[in-house]
Amino acid sequence: MRSYCRALTVPNHPESKRSFCMFQQITLVGNLGSDPEMRYTPSGVAVATFSLAVNKSWTGSDGQRQEKTTWFRVTTWRRQAEIVSQYLTKGRQVLVVGEIEDPYVFVGQDGSPRASLQVTAQVVRMIGGRGDAAMSASAPEENAAPAEGESEEDIPF
Repeated sequence: MRSYCRALTVPNHPESKRSFCMFQQITLVGNLGSDPEMRYTPSGVAVATFSLAVNKSWTGSDGQRQEKTTWFRVTTWRRQAEIVSQYLTKGRQVLVVGEIEDPYVFVGQDGSPRASLQVTAQVVRMIGGRGDAAMSASAPEENAAPAEGESEEDIPF
C-alpha cells in the first residue's frame, strides 16, 4: 500500500505548516468474470489480470428485487500473479484488497463507451467455492524477511 505524507503551507502564514497523510485502499468481494490472463513484462516480471464482478442486490420501494453489477479490472504482479493464474478460474469468488487506479475505458459490445475501475491487488484470497483448500496470495513486503528457519523455497506459494 502506498501512503503519501506531505507538508501543507499556507502562503503568508509561516506558522501554518501542517502535515497530512493520504491513504487509499479498497476491499472487494466478487466473482471472476474471466480466467486470469498471464503475461510477462520485457524484464521478465509476471503480470496477471482478470475481471471481477461485484454484485449488489436490494428490494426497491415497489417490492421488486433490484440488482446491480460493478465490474473491476484487477492486476496482480510477480509471484502473486503466478499463483492467481494457476489457481483462479472464471466464476470463483475472491476477496481482493488493493489500490484503485485510473479507469479502463473501452467500447462495449453494443458500441457504447464503457469504463471499469482498475485495481492493483496487494492481496487476493479465494473464498467460497467447490470445497477446495483456500488459496491466499499477498504481495510481499518490500523489505520483509522470511521467518526464522524458512527460506523462500520452503514457502508453499
